[in-house]
Amino acid sequence: MEVRRKDREINLEESKELLQRAGVGILSTVDEEGQPYGVPVNYVYEDDTIYFHCAVEGHKLINIKKNNRVCFTVYGENNVLAEKFTTTYESVVVFGRAKVVEEAEKLQALKLLVGKFSPDFMKEGLEYIERAANRTLVVKISVDQMTGKRNNPHKK
Repeated sequence: MEVRRKDREINLEESKELLQRAGVGILSTVDEEGQPYGVPVNYVYEDDTIYFHCAVEGHKLINIKKNNRVCFTVYGENNVLAEKFTTTYESVVVFGRAKVVEEAEKLQALKLLVGKFSPDFMKEGLEYIERAANRTLVVKISVDQMTGKRNNPHKK
């Protein structure tokens, strides 16, 4: 999917940097009746792959099982400039395919998540992974397409 506002498009490297920097993304799936479902998830981005953890059952997993095509959106800077009738923003939209990963990849992804969100508590995080791994699934999104945009009227 192409960005409509080419003047606001950011390049692939900037898009990847925002994916690495942001902490929460919106995972969008569709159920078997066509009902969209968007849910915020903490995630990590590594090697053109997005990983997030979740419970072993739930709405998003049911949707992914029926249709593994997903959309994942993150945003960074976001400020309303009331006097200019605009907003500063930066965002990335990813289209890809999601699937639950197996044990070795699951453990690696959980370690990456601990490293991103609790880097000062790696020892405790690894112990937590050991205790909670059987109650947790990890889903990976293989990126098919990615686009990014930014609006910063201060730089114009």
